[in-house]
Amino acid sequence: MTEKPDWRPSASLEMIRARASLLARIRDFFRQAGVLEVETPVCSRFGVTDPAIESLTTRYTGPTAPQGCDLYLQTSPEFPMKRLLAAGSGPIYQICRVFRDGELGRRHHPEFSLLEWYRPGFDHHALMDEVASLINRLTQAPLTVEKFSYHEAFDRYLQIDPHTASLEQLRDCAVEREVAGAGELIMDSRDAWLDLLLSHLIEPHLGETGMTFLYDYPASQAALAKVRDGTPPVAERFELYLSGMEIANGFHELLDAGEQRRRFLDDNRRRAATGLPQIPMDEALLDALASGMPACAGVALGIDRLLMFLTGCNDIRKLLAFDITKA
Repeated sequence: MTEKPDWRPSASLEMIRARASLLARIRDFFRQAGVLEVETPVCSRFGVTDPAIESLTTRYTGPTAPQGCDLYLQTSPEFPMKRLLAAGSGPIYQICRVFRDGELGRRHHPEFSLLEWYRPGFDHHALMDEVASLINRLTQAPLTVEKFSYHEAFDRYLQIDPHTASLEQLRDCAVEREVAGAGELIMDSRDAWLDLLLSHLIEPHLGETGMTFLYDYPASQAALAKVRDGTPPVAERFELYLSGMEIANGFHELLDAGEQRRRFLDDNRRRAATGLPQIPMDEALLDALASGMPACAGVALGIDRLLMFLTGCNDIRKLLAFDITKA
């Protein structure tokens, strides 16, 4: 006999009310700031090319589209929101559901809630300040704010330079500091070793007493951010940490359509090299960039993780009305 599913919610009614209150206060913050709330499609013919992110897909078979049209469930509303910016929307934000395949655990779920917003005229430093203002609007007492460059964080906690250290030096650092399994790992990517060191040895220290922002990442980790010339060049990108947990990821946005196309193509080459499927790049976004998207900064903030922090919850599934096992 098939076991009957448990119909009861994953989250308590107290947690469901806490989520509703959080969303109302977020909307009030942006109303007062004069930022317009928007909605964009959850499904798209285009997907995210980033090799570190896998999309969930669905299929449309109706008469008004080519038969067998594959659609990607959004991992972020970034691309259509940038098209709105290029069309003259001004500052905008969105609260939406997003989807990522293969992500399930204490801090990960394949369907989760994201707050994303864009500020024309801001750089990543100005947006960090606004993120901090939002968080302190939502907490019971103001949190302290500290900011480290990516380089400063690696120097402070590991005494190495992430921009110049060799593969061997990064691997030796992981082994010497007893990162589990590091001695057996075979990785020929500096970024993979940097991510390992960051996640295992640095992130647990970030946001211990308040908010910690990391900024100016290696140029190779720019994603959709501008790269600032220098020695070394750095990506104008930031992440926010609370209690050792990444909460937000923001960029001083890339405006160059040609450079963005090159990055999409490079993503797909790296996907092919590891046996991952090729993803159709978003030509509509590239056209929007070419038409002249205004200089701006944007950030994506995980609402579920923020709610975990605010309520002291230790498992994302405990604050979802119905997690994937009950959906």
